[in-house]
Amino acid sequence: MSLQKYEAFIKTVELGSLTKAAETLGYTQSGVSHMIQSLEDEVGTKLMHRDRSGIRMTSDGEQLLPYFTDICASQHKLENKIQDILNLNSGLIRIGTFTSVSVQWLPFILKEFLEDFPKIEFEVLYGEYAEIENWILQGRVDCGFIRLPSAAKLKTTFLKQDELVVILPQNHPLTAAPYFPEDALDDYPFALMDEGEDYEVEAVFDHFHVHPKVRFTAKDDHTIVAMVANELAISLMPELVLNKMPYNIIKKGFKEPIYRQLGIAVKDEKSISSATQRFIDYVLDWVDREAHQ
Repeated sequence: MSLQKYEAFIKTVELGSLTKAAETLGYTQSGVSHMIQSLEDEVGTKLMHRDRSGIRMTSDGEQLLPYFTDICASQHKLENKIQDILNLNSGLIRIGTFTSVSVQWLPFILKEFLEDFPKIEFEVLYGEYAEIENWILQGRVDCGFIRLPSAAKLKTTFLKQDELVVILPQNHPLTAAPYFPEDALDDYPFALMDEGEDYEVEAVFDHFHVHPKVRFTAKDDHTIVAMVANELAISLMPELVLNKMPYNIIKKGFKEPIYRQLGIAVKDEKSISSATQRFIDYVLDWVDREAHQ
């Protein structure tokens, strides 16, 4: 059934006149009369009597009027909601992320985004790379920051090449060296992040065939850096983790630099909301501006 037929019937009852209803709705009187007749044919009963004395609803019309009114109201609410979503006046974006991105990038990106779209809400989930990929595949999050290449079949976009560097106390004997010799990883006490964090330290050890003497393990990156600053050990971390950390440490890359590739992923482009796509655009723009500062 056509929504216009419901509206023609409702407005005619409200105004008590086909002529006034037609003027209000922008139709001819015969057009409104035809729509009401068509509605009566569809429901299979007479909805109103029309004579020289005016308009009178039948008992069936009185019973059906509230339902027609509810249908029209719901349709208008739906149309308004769709416009809100398309105009980003409402919506929820669920993001999967890991520690360094959530600290070094996400607050600044969200601040810029919410300045332009203050009515969008966010849900942020923290996890490991594989966990975030599973969340995206399962629909638990709309998008996620991950390490590339992805192990899952996701639509991914490259964001940044993040170098893994050795961190040393300021008085370490290798602070003047142009780079950190990879075999020297075996020569000094090492502070290691607990397994499950977003670091590729073990992969670096395997790559260089070294077996550092792990003296400390911790779950918090600030704890690791504080241990290094206090001359208790050396460690290895992505540069992104170390941004703006208030510790006196020295960063050294390897002669053969080691990187992790960071990206953002969605399940597929067709299934993401307008708000999620706009958020990803803001991510790409912010990361690009940061890279050129």
